[in-house]
Amino acid sequence: MSRRDHGGDIYRNKNAIDFSSNCNPYGPPEEVVEAIREAALKVGSYPDPLSSDLKKGIAGRFGLPEECVFTGNGAAEIIYAICSGLRPGKVLIPAPAFSEYEEAARQAGSTVDRYYTKPDHDFIIGEDFLERIEGDTDLVFLCNPNNPTGTVTERELMKAILKRCRQVGATLVVDECFLPFSERHDQLTMVREIPENKNLIVIRAFTKLYAMAGVRLGACLCSDPGVIEKLNMSVQPWNVSLLAQEAGLAALKAGDFEERTVKRIRDEREQLRTSLEEAGLRTFPSEGNYLFFKGPEGLYGKLLKEGMLIRDCSNYEGLGEGYYRIVVKRHEDNAAFISALERIL
Repeated sequence: MSRRDHGGDIYRNKNAIDFSSNCNPYGPPEEVVEAIREAALKVGSYPDPLSSDLKKGIAGRFGLPEECVFTGNGAAEIIYAICSGLRPGKVLIPAPAFSEYEEAARQAGSTVDRYYTKPDHDFIIGEDFLERIEGDTDLVFLCNPNNPTGTVTERELMKAILKRCRQVGATLVVDECFLPFSERHDQLTMVREIPENKNLIVIRAFTKLYAMAGVRLGACLCSDPGVIEKLNMSVQPWNVSLLAQEAGLAALKAGDFEERTVKRIRDEREQLRTSLEEAGLRTFPSEGNYLFFKGPEGLYGKLLKEGMLIRDCSNYEGLGEGYYRIVVKRHEDNAAFISALERIL
Protein backbone atom coordinates (compact mmCIF):
# COMPACT_ATOMS: atom_id res chain seq x y z
CA MET A 1 0.00 0.00 0.00
CA SER A 2 1.26 3.47 -0.86
CA ARG A 3 1.91 5.56 2.23
CA ARG A 4 -0.31 8.26 0.70
CA ASP A 5 -3.13 5.88 -0.16
CA HIS A 6 -5.46 6.74 2.71
CA GLY A 7 -8.98 8.03 3.06
CA GLY A 8 -9.98 11.68 3.13
CA ASP A 9 -8.85 12.72 -0.36
CA ILE A 10 -11.43 15.49 -0.71
CA TYR A 11 -9.07 17.48 -2.90
CA ARG A 12 -9.48 15.18 -5.89
CA ASN A 13 -13.10 14.32 -5.05
CA LYS A 14 -14.48 17.79 -4.38
CA ASN A 15 -18.13 17.01 -5.07
CA ALA A 16 -18.43 13.85 -2.98
CA ILE A 17 -19.58 13.35 0.61
CA ASP A 18 -16.52 11.96 2.37
CA PHE A 19 -17.19 8.64 4.11
CA SER A 20 -13.54 7.57 3.75
CA SER A 21 -11.97 9.55 6.61
CA ASN A 22 -12.69 8.57 10.22
CA CYS A 23 -13.06 11.97 11.87
CA ASN A 24 -15.85 13.14 14.14
CA PRO A 25 -18.66 14.22 11.78
CA TYR A 26 -19.91 16.79 14.28
CA GLY A 27 -16.75 18.85 13.94
CA PRO A 28 -14.38 20.22 16.56
CA PRO A 29 -15.56 21.71 19.84
CA GLU A 30 -16.18 25.45 19.70
CA GLU A 31 -13.39 25.86 22.26
CA VAL A 32 -10.94 24.40 19.74
CA VAL A 33 -12.11 26.66 16.91
CA GLU A 34 -11.80 29.73 19.13
CA ALA A 35 -8.34 28.69 20.34
CA ILE A 36 -7.15 28.37 16.72
CA ARG A 37 -8.53 31.82 15.92
CA GLU A 38 -6.65 33.35 18.82
CA ALA A 39 -3.48 31.39 18.08
CA ALA A 40 -3.54 32.66 14.48
CA LEU A 41 -2.62 36.08 15.83
CA LYS A 42 0.57 34.62 17.31
CA VAL A 43 1.91 32.75 14.30
CA GLY A 44 4.82 35.16 14.00
CA SER A 45 6.34 33.38 17.01
CA TYR A 46 7.87 29.93 17.21
CA PRO A 47 5.87 27.32 19.10
CA ASP A 48 7.11 26.01 22.44
CA PRO A 49 9.65 23.37 21.34
CA LEU A 50 8.85 21.30 24.45
CA SER A 51 5.03 21.63 24.23
CA SER A 52 5.19 22.02 28.01
CA ASP A 53 1.67 23.25 28.71
CA LEU A 54 0.15 20.70 26.38
CA LYS A 55 2.13 17.86 27.94
CA LYS A 56 1.02 18.95 31.39
CA GLY A 57 -2.59 18.94 30.22
CA ILE A 58 -2.31 15.49 28.67
CA ALA A 59 -0.52 14.11 31.71
CA GLY A 60 -3.24 15.50 33.96
CA ARG A 61 -5.96 13.94 31.83
CA PHE A 62 -4.43 10.48 32.22
CA GLY A 63 -3.07 10.82 35.75
CA LEU A 64 0.57 10.42 34.70
CA PRO A 65 3.74 12.46 35.21
CA GLU A 66 4.52 14.97 32.48
CA GLU A 67 7.72 13.02 31.75
CA CYS A 68 5.60 10.15 30.40
CA VAL A 69 4.18 12.24 27.55
CA PHE A 70 5.54 12.71 24.03
CA THR A 71 3.70 14.91 21.53
CA GLY A 72 3.86 14.70 17.75
CA ASN A 73 2.57 16.01 14.46
CA GLY A 74 -0.29 13.53 14.44
CA ALA A 75 -0.18 9.85 15.40
CA ALA A 76 1.62 9.08 12.14
CA GLU A 77 4.72 11.04 13.17
CA ILE A 78 4.73 9.20 16.49
CA ILE A 79 4.60 5.81 14.74
CA TYR A 80 7.60 6.76 12.60
CA ALA A 81 9.44 8.19 15.62
CA ILE A 82 8.95 4.95 17.54
CA CYS A 83 10.47 2.89 14.75
CA SER A 84 13.31 5.27 13.94
CA GLY A 85 14.08 5.85 17.62
CA LEU A 86 13.91 2.26 18.88
CA ARG A 87 15.27 0.63 15.70
CA PRO A 88 13.55 -2.73 16.30
CA GLY A 89 15.01 -5.70 14.45
CA LYS A 90 11.74 -7.64 14.11
CA VAL A 91 8.26 -6.13 14.30
CA LEU A 92 5.02 -8.10 14.63
CA ILE A 93 1.95 -6.49 13.01
CA PRO A 94 -1.58 -7.89 12.57
CA ALA A 95 -3.14 -7.83 9.11
CA PRO A 96 -5.23 -6.04 8.09
CA ALA A 97 -4.08 -2.98 10.03
CA PHE A 98 -3.05 0.64 9.53
CA SER A 99 -0.44 0.63 6.78
CA GLU A 100 1.89 3.12 8.45
CA TYR A 101 3.02 0.54 11.03
CA GLU A 102 4.67 -1.52 8.33
CA GLU A 103 5.86 1.49 6.34
CA ALA A 104 7.55 2.99 9.40
CA ALA A 105 9.10 -0.34 10.39
CA ARG A 106 10.55 -0.95 6.94
CA GLN A 107 11.95 2.59 6.75
CA ALA A 108 13.75 1.85 10.02
CA GLY A 109 15.25 -1.30 8.50
CA SER A 110 13.09 -3.69 10.52
CA THR A 111 11.89 -7.12 9.45
CA VAL A 112 8.09 -7.34 9.48
CA ASP A 113 6.25 -10.43 10.68
CA ARG A 114 2.49 -10.54 10.08
CA TYR A 115 -0.32 -12.19 11.98
CA TYR A 116 -3.31 -12.62 9.66
CA THR A 117 -6.78 -12.30 11.17
CA LYS A 118 -9.61 -14.14 9.41
CA PRO A 119 -13.10 -13.12 8.25
CA ASP A 120 -14.68 -16.24 9.76
CA HIS A 121 -13.49 -14.94 13.15
CA ASP A 122 -14.62 -11.37 12.36
CA PHE A 123 -10.95 -10.35 11.91
CA ILE A 124 -10.51 -10.50 15.70
CA ILE A 125 -7.09 -11.31 17.18
CA GLY A 126 -7.06 -14.67 18.96
CA GLU A 127 -4.99 -16.11 21.80
CA ASP A 128 -2.70 -17.73 19.23
CA PHE A 129 -1.28 -14.23 18.75
CA LEU A 130 0.75 -14.89 21.91
CA GLU A 131 2.63 -17.68 20.12
CA ARG A 132 3.74 -15.24 17.43
CA ILE A 133 5.60 -13.09 19.95
CA GLU A 134 8.91 -14.93 19.77
CA GLY A 135 12.29 -14.54 21.37
CA ASP A 136 13.54 -12.34 18.53
CA THR A 137 10.45 -10.10 18.44
CA ASP A 138 11.47 -6.55 19.34
CA LEU A 139 8.25 -4.60 18.87
CA VAL A 140 4.52 -5.34 18.48
CA PHE A 141 1.94 -2.97 16.99
CA LEU A 142 -1.72 -3.34 17.96
CA CYS A 143 -4.56 -0.96 17.08
CA ASN A 144 -7.55 -1.02 19.43
CA PRO A 145 -10.13 -0.68 17.92
CA ASN A 146 -8.40 -1.91 14.82
CA ASN A 147 -8.27 0.11 11.63
CA PRO A 148 -9.94 -0.71 9.24
CA THR A 149 -12.09 -3.40 10.90
CA GLY A 150 -13.26 -1.65 14.07
CA THR A 151 -12.86 -4.84 16.10
CA VAL A 152 -11.30 -4.77 19.57
CA THR A 153 -8.83 -6.89 21.51
CA GLU A 154 -10.29 -7.53 24.95
CA ARG A 155 -8.39 -6.30 27.97
CA GLU A 156 -7.42 -9.69 29.37
CA LEU A 157 -5.84 -10.77 26.11
CA MET A 158 -4.12 -7.41 25.78
CA LYS A 159 -2.64 -7.82 29.27
CA ALA A 160 -1.44 -11.31 28.32
CA ILE A 161 0.18 -9.87 25.19
CA LEU A 162 1.88 -7.20 27.29
CA LYS A 163 3.17 -9.87 29.69
CA ARG A 164 4.48 -11.99 26.82
CA CYS A 165 6.23 -8.95 25.34
CA ARG A 166 7.87 -8.27 28.67
CA GLN A 167 9.07 -11.87 28.89
CA VAL A 168 10.85 -11.71 25.53
CA GLY A 169 12.05 -8.12 25.92
CA ALA A 170 9.72 -6.65 23.31
CA THR A 171 7.95 -3.29 23.32
CA LEU A 172 4.15 -3.28 22.91
CA VAL A 173 2.70 -0.28 21.07
CA VAL A 174 -1.07 0.06 21.48
CA ASP A 175 -2.70 2.56 19.11
CA GLU A 176 -5.84 3.81 20.88
CA CYS A 177 -6.65 6.66 18.50
CA PHE A 178 -10.21 5.40 17.98
CA LEU A 179 -10.84 4.08 21.49
CA PRO A 180 -12.53 7.28 22.75
CA PHE A 181 -15.46 6.42 20.45
CA SER A 182 -16.10 3.19 22.36
CA GLU A 183 -18.52 3.11 25.28
CA ARG A 184 -16.07 0.64 26.84
CA HIS A 185 -13.16 3.06 26.71
CA ASP A 186 -12.42 2.89 30.43
CA GLN A 187 -12.62 -0.90 30.39
CA LEU A 188 -10.39 -1.41 27.35
CA THR A 189 -7.69 1.25 27.64
CA MET A 190 -4.17 0.19 28.51
CA VAL A 191 -3.16 3.61 29.86
CA ARG A 192 -3.53 2.41 33.45
CA GLU A 193 -0.80 -0.19 32.77
CA ILE A 194 1.73 2.51 31.83
CA PRO A 195 3.28 3.14 35.29
CA GLU A 196 4.23 -0.49 35.92
CA ASN A 197 5.24 -1.47 32.38
CA LYS A 198 8.14 0.39 30.79
CA ASN A 199 7.80 -1.74 27.65
CA LEU A 200 4.36 -0.29 26.89
CA ILE A 201 3.62 2.70 24.63
CA VAL A 202 0.04 3.93 24.16
CA ILE A 203 -0.72 6.25 21.22
CA ARG A 204 -3.55 8.77 21.28
CA ALA A 205 -4.61 11.38 18.73
CA PHE A 206 -6.67 14.56 18.77
CA THR A 207 -7.37 14.05 15.07
CA LYS A 208 -10.34 11.70 15.28
CA LEU A 209 -12.44 12.56 18.31
CA TYR A 210 -11.88 16.31 18.14
CA ALA A 211 -12.03 16.51 14.32
CA MET A 212 -8.60 18.17 14.09
CA ALA A 213 -7.11 16.25 11.14
CA GLY A 214 -5.97 19.46 9.47
CA VAL A 215 -4.19 20.62 12.62
CA ARG A 216 -2.15 17.41 13.12
CA LEU A 217 -1.71 16.52 16.78
CA GLY A 218 -1.02 13.25 18.55
CA ALA A 219 0.59 12.02 21.75
CA CYS A 220 1.98 8.85 23.21
CA LEU A 221 2.44 7.73 26.79
CA CYS A 222 5.35 5.68 28.15
CA SER A 223 6.94 5.37 31.59
CA ASP A 224 10.45 4.66 30.26
CA PRO A 225 12.38 7.98 30.13
CA GLY A 226 14.90 6.40 27.78
CA VAL A 227 12.17 5.70 25.23
CA ILE A 228 10.79 9.23 25.51
CA GLU A 229 14.27 10.63 24.94
CA LYS A 230 14.73 8.47 21.83
CA LEU A 231 11.43 9.75 20.46
CA ASN A 232 12.48 13.35 21.11
CA MET A 233 15.70 12.72 19.20
CA SER A 234 13.80 11.24 16.25
CA VAL A 235 11.75 14.30 15.30
CA GLN A 236 12.62 17.77 14.07
CA PRO A 237 12.58 20.77 16.41
CA TRP A 238 9.20 22.53 16.76
CA ASN A 239 7.41 19.44 15.45
CA VAL A 240 4.12 20.49 17.09
CA SER A 241 2.87 23.83 15.77
CA LEU A 242 1.64 26.69 17.90
CA LEU A 243 -1.87 26.20 16.48
CA ALA A 244 -1.81 22.50 17.38
CA GLN A 245 -0.63 23.13 20.92
CA GLU A 246 -3.32 25.72 21.60
CA ALA A 247 -6.01 23.59 19.95
CA GLY A 248 -4.96 20.56 21.99
CA LEU A 249 -5.16 22.47 25.27
CA ALA A 250 -8.63 23.71 24.34
CA ALA A 251 -9.78 20.20 23.42
CA LEU A 252 -8.74 18.91 26.83
CA LYS A 253 -11.05 21.50 28.40
CA ALA A 254 -14.03 20.81 26.14
CA GLY A 255 -16.36 19.65 28.92
CA ASP A 256 -18.76 16.82 28.03
CA PHE A 257 -17.89 16.90 24.32
CA GLU A 258 -16.51 13.35 24.38
CA GLU A 259 -19.51 11.89 26.20
CA ARG A 260 -22.00 13.54 23.84
CA THR A 261 -20.04 12.42 20.79
CA VAL A 262 -19.87 8.77 21.90
CA LYS A 263 -23.64 8.59 22.36
CA ARG A 264 -24.44 10.21 19.03
CA ILE A 265 -21.94 8.04 17.15
CA ARG A 266 -23.22 4.86 18.84
CA ASP A 267 -26.82 5.53 17.84
CA GLU A 268 -25.95 6.42 14.24
CA ARG A 269 -23.53 3.50 13.92
CA GLU A 270 -26.17 0.95 14.88
CA GLN A 271 -28.73 2.45 12.52
CA LEU A 272 -26.20 2.47 9.71
CA ARG A 273 -25.15 -1.12 10.45
CA THR A 274 -28.77 -2.27 10.33
CA SER A 275 -29.29 -0.52 7.00
CA LEU A 276 -26.18 -2.14 5.51
CA GLU A 277 -27.28 -5.58 6.62
CA GLU A 278 -30.79 -5.04 5.31
CA ALA A 279 -29.17 -4.21 1.98
CA GLY A 280 -27.59 -7.67 2.04
CA LEU A 281 -24.05 -6.67 3.00
CA ARG A 282 -21.97 -8.38 5.68
CA THR A 283 -20.80 -6.04 8.42
CA PHE A 284 -18.24 -6.69 11.13
CA PRO A 285 -18.48 -5.69 14.81
CA SER A 286 -17.09 -2.21 15.38
CA GLU A 287 -16.45 -0.09 18.45
CA GLY A 288 -14.95 2.74 16.44
CA ASN A 289 -16.71 5.54 14.59
CA TYR A 290 -16.66 3.54 11.37
CA LEU A 291 -18.02 0.32 9.88
CA PHE A 292 -16.16 -2.34 7.91
CA PHE A 293 -18.19 -4.45 5.49
CA LYS A 294 -18.05 -6.90 2.60
CA GLY A 295 -19.82 -5.94 -0.59
CA PRO A 296 -19.74 -6.43 -4.34
CA GLU A 297 -16.59 -5.66 -6.29
CA GLY A 298 -16.60 -2.28 -7.96
CA LEU A 299 -18.77 -0.69 -5.30
CA TYR A 300 -16.24 2.08 -4.67
CA GLY A 301 -16.49 3.42 -8.23
CA LYS A 302 -20.26 3.11 -8.38
CA LEU A 303 -20.74 5.00 -5.13
CA LEU A 304 -18.31 7.69 -6.23
CA LYS A 305 -20.52 8.31 -9.25
CA GLU A 306 -23.36 8.79 -6.77
CA GLY A 307 -21.30 11.39 -4.91
CA MET A 308 -20.21 9.10 -2.05
CA LEU A 309 -16.49 8.66 -1.30
CA ILE A 310 -15.77 5.48 0.69
CA ARG A 311 -12.57 3.66 1.63
CA ASP A 312 -11.78 0.78 -0.71
CA CYS A 313 -9.82 -1.61 1.55
CA SER A 314 -8.71 -4.06 -1.14
CA ASN A 315 -5.10 -2.85 -0.91
CA TYR A 316 -4.78 -3.57 2.82
CA GLU A 317 -2.46 -6.47 3.56
CA GLY A 318 -4.66 -9.49 4.26
CA LEU A 319 -7.70 -8.25 2.33
CA GLY A 320 -8.89 -8.46 -1.25
CA GLU A 321 -11.56 -7.04 -3.50
CA GLY A 322 -14.93 -6.30 -1.97
CA TYR A 323 -13.90 -5.01 1.47
CA TYR A 324 -14.85 -1.45 2.35
CA ARG A 325 -14.88 0.97 5.29
CA ILE A 326 -17.18 3.91 5.90
CA VAL A 327 -17.17 6.48 8.67
CA VAL A 328 -20.33 7.09 10.69
CA LYS A 329 -21.50 10.59 9.74
CA ARG A 330 -24.46 12.79 10.61
CA HIS A 331 -27.90 11.24 10.20
CA GLU A 332 -28.77 13.07 6.99
CA ASP A 333 -25.49 12.04 5.34
CA ASN A 334 -25.92 8.43 6.46
CA ALA A 335 -29.43 8.41 5.00
CA ALA A 336 -28.14 9.80 1.70
CA PHE A 337 -25.46 7.11 1.61
CA ILE A 338 -27.98 4.31 2.16
CA SER A 339 -30.23 5.73 -0.56
CA ALA A 340 -27.31 5.76 -2.99
CA LEU A 341 -26.37 2.23 -1.99
CA GLU A 342 -29.91 0.96 -2.52
CA ARG A 343 -30.01 2.52 -5.98
CA ILE A 344 -26.81 0.67 -6.90
CA LEU A 345 -27.72 -2.70 -5.38
